[in-house]
Amino acid sequence: MDFDQLLLRAFGTSDLSALPHDQLLAGVEKLRAQFDAEEDGEDRFAIWCLLYMLGAAPDLEDAFDEEDDREAARDFVASIDEDD
Repeated sequence: MDFDQLLLRAFGTSDLSALPHDQLLAGVEKLRAQFDAEEDGEDRFAIWCLLYMLGAAPDLEDAFDEEDDREAARDFVASIDEDD
């Protein structure tokens, strides 16, 4: 999944800092809908990661059926949070 294309589809731009708050919220809702509909595990994970970075990711237990996927998400969270 191409990150820039994901941003363009959801938000209409790859520059999220330029978006008004209501457009950002609308894009997050598009991402949530795409996450729920996505069947490809890798694409689903990529969408979840973006939602996490935007503070809107579903809980790991609800988002992923497989423990391996939940563990990968935990690793991602740890790598992102250690930079803070």
